[in-house]
Amino acid sequence: MPIESPQDLREHIELAIKVELATIPPYLFAMYSIEDRDSEPALLIRSIVAEEMLHAALASNLLLAVGGRPRFDTTALMTTYPGLLPHHVPPLELRLAPLSQTLIRDVFMKIEQPEDHDAPAQPDVFESLGQFYHALELGIADLSERFDLFGDPQTSSQLSDPAFYAPVAFDADDSGGLLLIDSPESAEAAIEVIVHQGEGLSTERWADPGHQELTHYAKLLQIASGVSPLGNVLAVRPDQRTAELPEVLQPVSNVFNASYRYLFFVLADLFGPLEDKGRTVDRLYQLMVDVMSELAHFLVRQPIGGGEFAGPTFEIFEFDSEDRKGELAGLAGRVVELHPDLGHVAETIASL
Repeated sequence: MPIESPQDLREHIELAIKVELATIPPYLFAMYSIEDRDSEPALLIRSIVAEEMLHAALASNLLLAVGGRPRFDTTALMTTYPGLLPHHVPPLELRLAPLSQTLIRDVFMKIEQPEDHDAPAQPDVFESLGQFYHALELGIADLSERFDLFGDPQTSSQLSDPAFYAPVAFDADDSGGLLLIDSPESAEAAIEVIVHQGEGLSTERWADPGHQELTHYAKLLQIASGVSPLGNVLAVRPDQRTAELPEVLQPVSNVFNASYRYLFFVLADLFGPLEDKGRTVDRLYQLMVDVMSELAHFLVRQPIGGGEFAGPTFEIFEFDSEDRKGELAGLAGRVVELHPDLGHVAETIASL
């Protein structure tokens, strides 16, 4: 069914945010399993994750622009694993598994599958993300003619300063970045960034006009085809649960999950009416790079029997109090007692 009302549009945009965010933990888990953190496959996947975060930000700006607000302070936008990619047909299961060519071909490349040129727009269930975003474009164009869709774009809540997003290795400046959305035209420009980076600009291989950046699909194909050799991948046990880990590792897993949940509360602040968003952006990057990444790389090197290693579980953590930072810091302190070499992580959490 077409998108028929502003509220219908807002619900579909929120779905877009959830879809973008749902892909990130499986990509991260696979990236963490690569022994050489600076290898080409690791950096290629990191470049995809960076742009998935950008896409979630652009979709959040779009939701704000049409009168909605992303519900980062709830679990509505979080996904549990293993679980299905929302609204994808045929059903596509997302799992937390170590990187392999099979995982790339059977899951990751299907997430980033380019849209057939004559494929119909699909707002409710979709075979490709391009079809879904095409339906959003059509909905915005139609509703803009019948409603004051961008009458209050909530610009102070949007994350639109280009300085807050910088391309990482294997990404290019001109493939797109953060945008302020306050009109049908700027909405279309944001959607084009999302689709072109994932599926391609003009051809299926390139994400940017200067042909400096491969699309997500082409980056994954480069790994799956062996052009970028996998190298050594750690035998991280798929789809773990904290309760199943050795007791000495459970506190580390809890801090990882609490940090992951805390990240969503930081996003809630970030997409609110802050006058100066720079400090909150710094907190976001600290959580992802200096806390979550460090804990994950510690876990994937901890043997848990049967030749396998621990790994991050991305479970939904429930804080017991409103003092989430204090609770997170307390959990980190317990980890340092057991694992003193993670003291730098606790120090970062204390500085958030």
